[in-house]
Amino acid sequence: MIAKIGRGANIIGALSYNQLKVDQENGSILATHRIRETVNGEFTVNQLYPSFEPYLMANKRTEKPVLHISLNPNPKDSVSDEDFKKIAQDYMELMGYGDQPYVVFKHTDIERTHIHIVSTCVDRYGKKLSDSYEKLRSMNACRALEQKYQLLPATEKNQNSKDVIFKPVDYKEANVKSQIASVIRHLPKYYQYQSLGAYNALLSLFNITAEQITGELHGQSKQGLVYFALNEKGEKVTNPFKSSLFGKQAGMESLQKHFEQSKEKMKTAPAKEILKNSVEIAMHTTNNEIDFKKQLVDQGVNTIVRRNDQGRIYGMTFIDHESRIVWNGSQLSKNLSANVFNDLWKYEGTQKVQNEIQNKKTISSTASKNESKPETEKPHALFDFLNRNHLSNSTPDFGLIESLGALLPITQGEDYEEQVFANQIRKKTKRNNQRGKK
Repeated sequence: MIAKIGRGANIIGALSYNQLKVDQENGSILATHRIRETVNGEFTVNQLYPSFEPYLMANKRTEKPVLHISLNPNPKDSVSDEDFKKIAQDYMELMGYGDQPYVVFKHTDIERTHIHIVSTCVDRYGKKLSDSYEKLRSMNACRALEQKYQLLPATEKNQNSKDVIFKPVDYKEANVKSQIASVIRHLPKYYQYQSLGAYNALLSLFNITAEQITGELHGQSKQGLVYFALNEKGEKVTNPFKSSLFGKQAGMESLQKHFEQSKEKMKTAPAKEILKNSVEIAMHTTNNEIDFKKQLVDQGVNTIVRRNDQGRIYGMTFIDHESRIVWNGSQLSKNLSANVFNDLWKYEGTQKVQNEIQNKKTISSTASKNESKPETEKPHALFDFLNRNHLSNSTPDFGLIESLGALLPITQGEDYEEQVFANQIRKKTKRNNQRGKK
């Protein structure tokens, strides 16, 4: 069983999202706890809200007091409604939320039946309940419930104790090529993606981008790939590195094979529906792009938003670090396409572009006065989740490191040009030996 814990500030949005499933006959309310009863036993959002209101009104300083949890058994598990009720109750008890008001919704709109729990993480006195080691406690709770209710265990990714946490490329360091190599030589082993755009979305988290080049050789069309390091603004700041420097697996031919393999695997990936639900919940429970991204990052998902010069969104990519799959919004659902998000955040995107233009004018007009003062560095646009101004409740170490975990083996310090040269010598020696035998 997999648990996803989302936090937000909009209890109406969380209740409305789940009630919509009920109204569309794709869900039902299985159980309630500390919720005012109704005459006919049925509920509306307006009838549910008053039970949460005293807790939210008493809230003192917690920015996101709303809990939205989904519990997802293995699709092969056959779980009765009664067991779902017990699982929800036991999970809330194990997580320390047993005395809170909550509503348990069952969703049946997809083959994998699952439940959602809407609650609050502040008590009746407005004090926030501890969320220390929440992810670890949640995993332990899921393992305990799997045993108690004889559910199939969730598949865990084996992690090598010798693995290290990777960081974004720092173009100011001398070993840029080695930094890039340590990422691109190993990402295909861990992540699935179907296109160069999705690959670049993943690379952008490491301050890397790849560009396809085409040409002719002896009358035949050839395709190649080059890599660049990016600065904090997403601008290319190095000369291109040919993919051949990093081995065949970094070239276009190997990537095309990886795209095809990923396409087949992603067709049946159970994580797709889980991610789709998480994104839809975030849309209903957040009011802006920053909060939307933060809520998904809390669940191990990075969101890459691509805009044109006018501020219009033309691409949405979601990187799920738990299933290690990169999805375009339209692949998850038509309702999660770029156009939908463009309408959702239209004013915000336009305002952002106007602010950038104004900032450029200001910088240009005052450049001569501030030549000795370097511009303050800010996180790359794709690293909004690292901006502590937006994440007042996050820990200092939170960000890409927390999202990725220890995934990739250490390779810094290796000389890849030396490796390529050695490979060329071996091939040449092999050819000479074959000619000598003739």
